[in-house]
Amino acid sequence: MHRLYITIFAIIGLCLAGCGNGKNAGELSSGMEYARWLEITPNEGYTTVTVKNPWRQGAVLQTYLLVPHDSDVPTDAEGVVVRTPLHSVLVYSSVHGGAINELGELQSITGVCDLQYFDMPEIKQGVAEGRIVDAGNSMQPTIEKVVQLHPDAILLSPFQNSGYGALTNLDIPIIECADYMENTPLGRAEWIKLLGELYGKRAEADSIFARVVKDYNALKAAVDTINDRPKVISETVTSGVWYMPGGDSYMAHLYADAGACYPWSDNGGTGSLSLSFEQVYAKANDADIWLIKSLNAMNYSEFAAIYPLNDEFKAFKEKNVYQCPTLGTTLYRDFPFHPEVLLGEYIRIFHPGTLPGNPKYFSRMTDE
Repeated sequence: MHRLYITIFAIIGLCLAGCGNGKNAGELSSGMEYARWLEITPNEGYTTVTVKNPWRQGAVLQTYLLVPHDSDVPTDAEGVVVRTPLHSVLVYSSVHGGAINELGELQSITGVCDLQYFDMPEIKQGVAEGRIVDAGNSMQPTIEKVVQLHPDAILLSPFQNSGYGALTNLDIPIIECADYMENTPLGRAEWIKLLGELYGKRAEADSIFARVVKDYNALKAAVDTINDRPKVISETVTSGVWYMPGGDSYMAHLYADAGACYPWSDNGGTGSLSLSFEQVYAKANDADIWLIKSLNAMNYSEFAAIYPLNDEFKAFKEKNVYQCPTLGTTLYRDFPFHPEVLLGEYIRIFHPGTLPGNPKYFSRMTDE
């Protein structure tokens, strides 16, 4: 699977997104405030981490026993033993690499997969200098390099019914970071707590998440009382399909929290909707704002050329298309663990003047 796809849905997706980020006690893991698929249970001498299966209700994807290096492995518990704190890790995504860096543990990243999608200069320099191993493609890493590196753990994003081939025979714990499957911004951001446990930095991770919650809720409150909510759509038709966030997905939550009206908010899907151009046009041709992401910036003529009916939308006619050229931006790395950054971005677009400053990632499309 293409690494950009992983990043988006780790964000994933930026098409995974719903209406509010409040708790639902019946769906949340015990010990977590917002995360649905993660459970962390401190025990005497070790910590149990349970990653729930997002694709199979009531099932567990993996259980880990985090045991300090100077402690005995418990004999009355089952799970993959991970010795903590981690000192050497193979990381598949710059999303997790950025969070590890924020915890002050960048030096622990001794190997990466999909180097071309890492937007971290420190990582690229480390590979160039031979301090960090480039283990190749995440779908088929170079096993010889992984064996030679023999990290304390491998951090990757799991996918439904996927396996890890020869990696499972290397006696290296594979940490399945299913954070991208969370359907609320704060739910995903709370996975920083897992990294905190892995690195022996529980207090630091808790502090980071507490600040995220505080800032996110403060931004949300800034537009809670605004009645004039612009109608918003995102992306565009690709190969005959228009992927739109489901009404209970990550991005739909962000739109709602940023004070927007989302046409599919009544849809209960937590993933993306596969729609035709006609379906989107019938429901949202009068959208006030259109958000798109592309590899490079486009002007209105180029955008119209992508699909001949793009210029029929109100947002196009009134020049309210905002774009984020993903090459050269850290959007995908920044927002999974800091959704308050993207929330502020959207508020500045949806409600100009409400917050100081200008959008960082998106800009209004121009004629030239």
